[in-house]
Amino acid sequence: MHRAATKPLPRRALGALLLGAAPAAAAPVRTEQGYTQDWFAESFLDLPEDLREATATGQRLAVVFEQRGCPYCVEMHTDHLVDPAIEGFIRPRFRLIQLDLHGARRVTDFDGQAMEERQLARRWRVTFTPTIVFLPETLPAPPRPGREIEVARMPGLMKKPEFLGLFTYVAEHGYADRTGFRAWWEQRGPACEVAPEPAPPPVTQSAPAPASAPASMPQSPENCP
Repeated sequence: MHRAATKPLPRRALGALLLGAAPAAAAPVRTEQGYTQDWFAESFLDLPEDLREATATGQRLAVVFEQRGCPYCVEMHTDHLVDPAIEGFIRPRFRLIQLDLHGARRVTDFDGQAMEERQLARRWRVTFTPTIVFLPETLPAPPRPGREIEVARMPGLMKKPEFLGLFTYVAEHGYADRTGFRAWWEQRGPACEVAPEPAPPPVTQSAPAPASAPASMPQSPENCP
């Protein structure tokens, strides 16, 4: 199994990354659907091929589901992903594929099944946006859908420390010994965690019935159903 070389970060380092000086990040790119980043991967939406390409370059694959009119998707692009520390960590280590929760583009799942983005979202039980699904470095045999092989998931926007922490958890293979993100975060997260804040009323969108959020999340993420 190929793994990108990563060095564990000390307990306080995740918080320090967000406070330290770093070069200014590029602005997000505005599109008809919302926002994107100019460093997000260009893809033919053949996810098995995307995973192979990511692994070959020492990166991890993550699929980002968003939707038009989602304020937390906007916040992710205009606040989280343009933070120099966050971008500086994620950009060289991850290949991000952006999908539309209600989109009609054809996507090939990891078991070879092709379908529209919205069908893939239902198949993977993605209800909220933004949702980021993190995949393993190699495909199992026989091939299985992404929902069955994912190693971690962010079902809604997390605060910056936890957001960076989840990417660090995946990059450092924190899940390898079956340690969930909650337990990993309690040991490795910043000494002063960001307290959860009540989420404002969600944006009303047409979407599948809600699915339960993974128990590994350290707080209730902000999301758009």
